[in-house]
Amino acid sequence: MSSPQQPRIFLSAGEASGDAYGAAIIRELASRLPGASFTGLGGVQMESAGQQRVVRAEDVAVMGVTEILRHIPRIYASYRRLVASIKRQRPDVAILIDFPDVNFRLAKHLKRAGVPVIWFVSPQLWAWKRSRLRWVQQRVAKMMVIFPFEQTFYAKRGVQAEFVGHPLTELPPITSTREEYAERFGLDPAKTWIALLPGSRWKEIRANLPALHELAMSDLIASTAAHTTLGWNGVETPENPAAYTSFEFLLPYATTIKPDDLRAYIAELNREHLKYFGPEAATMRLTLVPDAREAMTHARASVVASGTATVLAALVGNPFVVVYRVSSLTFALAKKLVEYPQEMRTPLDAAGNLPVAMANLIAERRLVPELLQGRFTAQNVALELSQILPDGPARDRQIEGLTAVRESLTTTGPTATERVADAVARLLSA
Repeated sequence: MSSPQQPRIFLSAGEASGDAYGAAIIRELASRLPGASFTGLGGVQMESAGQQRVVRAEDVAVMGVTEILRHIPRIYASYRRLVASIKRQRPDVAILIDFPDVNFRLAKHLKRAGVPVIWFVSPQLWAWKRSRLRWVQQRVAKMMVIFPFEQTFYAKRGVQAEFVGHPLTELPPITSTREEYAERFGLDPAKTWIALLPGSRWKEIRANLPALHELAMSDLIASTAAHTTLGWNGVETPENPAAYTSFEFLLPYATTIKPDDLRAYIAELNREHLKYFGPEAATMRLTLVPDAREAMTHARASVVASGTATVLAALVGNPFVVVYRVSSLTFALAKKLVEYPQEMRTPLDAAGNLPVAMANLIAERRLVPELLQGRFTAQNVALELSQILPDGPARDRQIEGLTAVRESLTTTGPTATERVADAVARLLSA
């Protein structure tokens, strides 16, 4: 056991959103407990905040049932290193952030070692794997949840939980102007900007980006056709068709993704389109930007892969479309296994799918369109965007609904990060 002035705090977060939350918690705790040390599983933001990483989040972040199966050896080796670190240097308290496939197992070892566990950002037990509720009851001292319906869900099932507000509501406002943003990234402020968020992990990017790339390519091909002329020298196409396109497409990248790797993948997609569309496809551009929230703030609308980014999009307040694609087996299993509790009103879509976007779950209606699996095509995305890009009732309704979602995720008093730090302080003093 370490001294009260120098507590050892274990944190585990395996995804980009958890990395950001974990970094904020570390900074808050470090300001209160200057002698504290931080170890565990985390991303580059947690490391920059002061965590000594036993395992890097970018080495274990995978998605879906079939994807996890393929990466079991690497995940298990990383898991064993984390368990060994807990046994070797027992923490005084542990903070687990989402990432249930690893964190539930870590919670078992932490409980055995007598380490109190705070779980921040609840796993979606209200959607599936509800049998894991007993693990929460057995292994977790307190669940600190970021969606209001989760507190109700846990309270009805005998679990101590506290709604702390969503940490993304605490971010400072974006101060850059559209003109400054355009100059920084070489954008045309006269065009309509659309942000494309295919996901924060490579598996998601490879599943979701091709259709979004095709959406951007369709705009390029349309502008090429519109400015192609028949003259004395035959068919003449514009030298730079991209100059005539209607849209600029912004592609924010997560901290878990290296920009050069993403550029190489986009170049690969461009080469594929050259086979079908001709040399004008080579001028197609997706503008990589580092901050998703800033991109969505300045964009007219966004296309967002299901996940934490949809909450960020809802809080920004600009209209968006939700998309997602996983392996056929993962999707079939999800449709069979996902079952929301009776207290949640969750209308099915035309294909019989339950809603997946958090904005729709909070609003208890189909506030934002969802295009999943086979319905996620460039053509369908373009159709949905056509409803929310122009001023009108459809755009106004979504903006009004997103405002209500933001209000429901915002609390008064201490921030979510401060509430987590308060809970840690109580456990340390005990």
